[in-house]
Amino acid sequence: MILDYITNLSPTQQLTYLFVGATFALYIGIAIWSRASSTNEFYIAGRGVHPLANGMATAADWMSAASFISMAGIIAFSGYDGSVYLMGWTGGYVLLALLLAPYLRRFGQYTVPDFIGERYYSKAARVVAVVCLIVISFTYIAGQMRGVGIVFSRFLEVELHVGVFIGMGVVFFYAVLGGMKGITYTQVAQYCVLIFAFMVPAIFISILITGVPIPQVGLGSELADGSGLTVLEKLDRTLVDLGFNPYTLSQKSTVDMFAITMALMVGTAGLPHVIVRFFTVPKVSDARLSAGYALLFIALLYTTAPAVGAFARINFIDSVHETPYAEAPQWFKTWEDIGLVHWVDKNADGAMQYAPGAPFEGKPNATETRGEHGERLLTNPPTSSANEVFVDQDIFVLANPEIAKLPPWVFALVAAGGLAAALSTAAGLLLVISSSVSHDLLKKTLMPKISDKQELLFARIAAASAIGIAGWFGINPPGFVVEVVALAFGLAAASLFPTIIMGIFLKRISKEGAIAGMLSGLGFTFLYIVYFKFIAPEMNSAEHWPFGISPEGIGALGMVFNFGMAFFVSHLTKLPPIRIRRLVDRIRLPVEASAAH
Repeated sequence: MILDYITNLSPTQQLTYLFVGATFALYIGIAIWSRASSTNEFYIAGRGVHPLANGMATAADWMSAASFISMAGIIAFSGYDGSVYLMGWTGGYVLLALLLAPYLRRFGQYTVPDFIGERYYSKAARVVAVVCLIVISFTYIAGQMRGVGIVFSRFLEVELHVGVFIGMGVVFFYAVLGGMKGITYTQVAQYCVLIFAFMVPAIFISILITGVPIPQVGLGSELADGSGLTVLEKLDRTLVDLGFNPYTLSQKSTVDMFAITMALMVGTAGLPHVIVRFFTVPKVSDARLSAGYALLFIALLYTTAPAVGAFARINFIDSVHETPYAEAPQWFKTWEDIGLVHWVDKNADGAMQYAPGAPFEGKPNATETRGEHGERLLTNPPTSSANEVFVDQDIFVLANPEIAKLPPWVFALVAAGGLAAALSTAAGLLLVISSSVSHDLLKKTLMPKISDKQELLFARIAAASAIGIAGWFGINPPGFVVEVVALAFGLAAASLFPTIIMGIFLKRISKEGAIAGMLSGLGFTFLYIVYFKFIAPEMNSAEHWPFGISPEGIGALGMVFNFGMAFFVSHLTKLPPIRIRRLVDRIRLPVEASAAH
């Protein structure tokens, strides 16, 4: 029966099942081989990870579904404005590598709340840090699970929620079984898969469009169609002719651009699942070295994404604009069938007109009712503009090989890469959630007498519970993948980053100041996001934002509130104990660090 099912699949589907199945088997095999047998291995991989391997694992952990699936898509739609994600995320990683990673490794504990609890000599501070971490991680993980669902729903042709459940099962196996040890070596394999899957189609498409095999160079090169225009010139002219703003012109205010970039930068440096990676290496010097390796590995994808976004927008417009729906390319109808591309025939001419308007509106009719041209009808079809073509920006990287008519094996490779990116980050997030619950909340706060074996059991139970909640968020996300992830970075920027920085460099900050800072920063940012994203989404526009800052950038202001409140309260309370001030010196001083080696 299974053999009959497989033989009835298209060659593309067969290759996809082969590639995805092979990579899943590899991940599970690594999890079995590297199964954690102690809390030390479950939390920090026994501090035995080589810097090169840790650099690859860090890159995979950090380059999530937002980086692989969604970032090029948002650049394709936003043009210049999408650069905030490139600047913010890469700049934030440099900030993390220079200001946090070596010092936290020198501190030598398991988790971020561990550092905050010890540095601020307070169980209350530890618990507040756990709350911040859980809010950040679940916001972030929603984007990863949505990415998993999108990949499965297209390439394995299952419903989005079924794809999320399959992804949950795979992550459950290697995250719960292997802990940080299993996740680390799985992420090394996932980095190899995702970077190969991202680069291969980018190189193919760059050659087809410009004749240049290096995408980063192809972005600034002349098109191969003999027009004499460069890629960006062609995009600008095409979009202006259709009524859009130029691709290379920013539409965001300077204040909002700065705020989003800053929130992404400091949010990156405050992400707990990335910070904990630097606890897994043997020495402080290894933490610095692995950070350098990771930056090189990350740069491969991040310097390629702008080219992928530009190529995708050109191919998309050429493929659909003014094309009769009856002659629509197969990729369009395939993505339409799973509800991630829509066409609404507003002028009743049977042709697809691409014009300014919301990029994605309306929901597919649950009964899959079809219109007179065979198009899938929508519930509450959009009427706010002349635009007739609606595309979920999260599909652009995944659909790019189909739009460009690349070989079927490239589709399968991209599917495997998208899953690797989403699952690697999801596993890292689940681990920091489970370790914070079992180690910081239970072992260090509520149940200090539990044994190492009991703590490991609680960590696995917490990981399994977190996977269930993450799956729900993946099925019911509050936006596109990259938007959801941007909100998580804002929350991290407003809560954990200032507290960690002050804990490393300022001996005067007291436990009361740290707690007040975290609560004020997280509370302000969270309420701002909830109001504009959920309570009053109709108000979510530049003319209604206080300070002119969008929800994606409000974490920068939340960070300022955190710093200000922490300084104010600390100067009204007693100095931290002398042992804490000595701890701060011990973390920072290079002489001490050298002696520790």
